[in-house]
Amino acid sequence: MCDVCKQAFRNKSSLITHEHIHTGERPYSCDVCYKAFIQKSTLTIHQCTHTGERPYTCDVCNRAYSQKICLITHLRTHTGERPYTCDVCNGAYRQMRSLIIHQRTHTGERPYTCDVCNRAYSQKSILITHQRTHTGERPYTCDVCNRAYRQKSSLITHQRTHTGERPYKCDVCNRAYIQKSSLITHQRTHTGERPYTCDVCNRAYGKKSILITHQRTHTGERPYTCHVCNRAFSQQGTLLVHQRIHSG
Repeated sequence: MCDVCKQAFRNKSSLITHEHIHTGERPYSCDVCYKAFIQKSTLTIHQCTHTGERPYTCDVCNRAYSQKICLITHLRTHTGERPYTCDVCNGAYRQMRSLIIHQRTHTGERPYTCDVCNRAYSQKSILITHQRTHTGERPYTCDVCNRAYRQKSSLITHQRTHTGERPYKCDVCNRAYIQKSSLITHQRTHTGERPYTCDVCNRAYGKKSILITHQRTHTGERPYTCHVCNRAFSQQGTLLVHQRIHSG
């Protein structure tokens, strides 16, 4: 038994490994980058990032992984298995980590806090992306036009403007889109769904951007200003039409 937190273990070696959490000791060090680890098994997995070794291969699609647990998780994309279930809404997930993140939508827990503005997030990855709004860091760069992005997903979406790839296709009319969100918005033209409702007059819209524009009829907001005569407009399109008066 650990004499700090009283957690119990089946064998002494597991207790010794656990005690490193309390002492901060990391006895296993990478001889390439000198990162240190509590467990030898974690070091072995880490070293694969340097060697490129991926010894665990899927026998369905031949994708290879450096960790056995990653292969096991991947195999569930073929079997459809989702062994981790939410006890609140019965949502099922392939990974325990995904379930833990999901459960925060019920508990409201946001354990990752920005040390600049104190905004809190349910996922560490979202916090890291948010912090780039403060640092200005854009680590993902397009190798065609050098535009840089804060998120890898934004870069992938952008690159489709160069490749012409449109992976999201409507199953009604076969129109294809670069982003999944654009497909979802388009599908509402078939279903008639209007999920965005004005809280003043209850008019409903298929796009959030159209609702925002509509709400300006209630608030009087005119965020688009002509730089020649200072007339203000509620929509950018109306401003562009107006500016033709000045350009001839």
